[in-house]
Amino acid sequence: MTESDNQITYLKYKEYGDLLKVILYSSQSVLGAVPLIYHQNYNGQNIIFIQTGTVGGNVIHYLLSNNAPTKKFIELKRLTGDFHFVEKIGTDGMSLYIPILELEKSTLKFP
Repeated sequence: MTESDNQITYLKYKEYGDLLKVILYSSQSVLGAVPLIYHQNYNGQNIIFIQTGTVGGNVIHYLLSNNAPTKKFIELKRLTGDFHFVEKIGTDGMSLYIPILELEKSTLKFP
């Protein structure tokens, strides 16, 4: 595989709401796949990101946050897109509960 076969595109968002719209859209696709949310302290910055894509190219959707997440999940309302941080998976069948995974290290090189 050449480097061009593994193309990574980085898309930077201003706020969580926009980043979470990508997850809402993905969850409503035919495959119904829900991307995971990752947090990594990268060069002193709190980066929150998700990865989407297929063979031949990946897209990293990310934002910079002033603080590291303090809760373990995001509860994302499927119908409205409203969200809040929660400590555990809840019982609302109309919400997605997305884990925030804490990364120690990755091979990504954020711009």
